[in-house]
Amino acid sequence: MSWDKQVNGKYAEKQLIAEVHIMKIIIDAFGGDNAPAEVLKASRQATDTLGVEILLSGDEAKIRRCAEEIGIDLNGIGILHAPEVFDIHAQPSTIVKEGRQTSLAVGLQALRDGKGDAFVSAGSSGGLVTGATLITRRIPGIKRPAMTAMLPTNRNKFILLDAGANVECRPEMLVQFAVMGSAYMKCVKGIEKPKVGLLNVGAEETKGRELEVQTYHLLTQAPVNFIGNAEARELPEGGYDVVVCDGFAGNMVLKLYEGMGALFKGKLKKWFSGIAGRLSALLVYGEIREFQKQMDYKEEGGGIILGVAYPVIKAHGSSDAKAFFNAIRQAKRCVEGSMVEEIARTIAEMREEA
Repeated sequence: MSWDKQVNGKYAEKQLIAEVHIMKIIIDAFGGDNAPAEVLKASRQATDTLGVEILLSGDEAKIRRCAEEIGIDLNGIGILHAPEVFDIHAQPSTIVKEGRQTSLAVGLQALRDGKGDAFVSAGSSGGLVTGATLITRRIPGIKRPAMTAMLPTNRNKFILLDAGANVECRPEMLVQFAVMGSAYMKCVKGIEKPKVGLLNVGAEETKGRELEVQTYHLLTQAPVNFIGNAEARELPEGGYDVVVCDGFAGNMVLKLYEGMGALFKGKLKKWFSGIAGRLSALLVYGEIREFQKQMDYKEEGGGIILGVAYPVIKAHGSSDAKAFFNAIRQAKRCVEGSMVEEIARTIAEMREEA
């Protein structure tokens, strides 16, 4: 299939529809620990302030009852009835058969059918990745979608991928991760030439396993701003906008970040307790607040699943209304920045050159 038919046909048509109609964000109303109440609060705020329409997938009677109990006006918020909820302990593969009537699957099916422009869920990570891959489908040419995480540094934030979806990877997959991560940072974060690093045990191009050695060589020829290997100790300092690795290493980096964040939070609480500590805290209150904001996952919204045909956001399981609202805003920026189209265009060009 030609480039024009693949991208300028499918994705340009989608862009035209987005320009004519108000953007619609589909949300899994029963994904996460605090659903559906916090989802409803965020949906109301997003509808009122972001200029988007919200479609909630889930049990309609329960959604309406909850909205009445917490005083949420559903004007401008649609409902896609789904009688079941996808259990976080269920096998991800069941999403396409046994889980077809769940709020997660119904929302993804609606996204695939053009009823919305992006999807947000705080439900099962495995179910969401599998559903996004098998229901909404991959971008043509993408070998594996990747789970991502935005992590703070001393200078900025960088996107880490894969963060756990693909434990075993091939070099060409990591190259595609670099392309997708770069597209996200360019289209959503406004960084024109994102700096790409390959997570490795040393700076030399001969370091690492066969995976890293081969990937290094391929990245030097890829259409990304590759600046070399990134050692784990360098990540908190900054200097990279995109860091790529297999899902096994990526998930360990993510979990270590989360653990260190909890450690710092506990230390700060201990240091600034008592009268003397509280007085001292007043002197550095601004710096403390900024640090807490940097480390707070709620500020980002969620981790985007890159490589599928529409923006799909995985919000944290314990997301509150603030986190859900930021996830909706994140989804909106992905659509506005034509992130999926950028990935599709670059991958198509790489395939033609190959």
